[in-house]
Amino acid sequence: MLQRQVAALLDIDTPMLSKIERGERNARRDQVISLSKIYEVAEEELLSIWLSDQLLDVLKDEKVAIKALSVTMDAIYKK
Repeated sequence: MLQRQVAALLDIDTPMLSKIERGERNARRDQVISLSKIYEVAEEELLSIWLSDQLLDVLKDEKVAIKALSVTMDAIYKK
């Protein structure tokens, strides 16, 4: 599939898709879901990778990143 075709399916322009592919821009959650459908990849798989990247962007320079993740995991498991 051509890049312009994928961009059209995502309702974005080709330069924006190119930036997402190069890691210069982050895809939105809805775009990740659309990509999973376009490429017939499990939505959970792509969302897990996407969310991991989001967390890494926030935590990468934090000295207490591991502790913060631990607190977050505890909160998730309590639900």
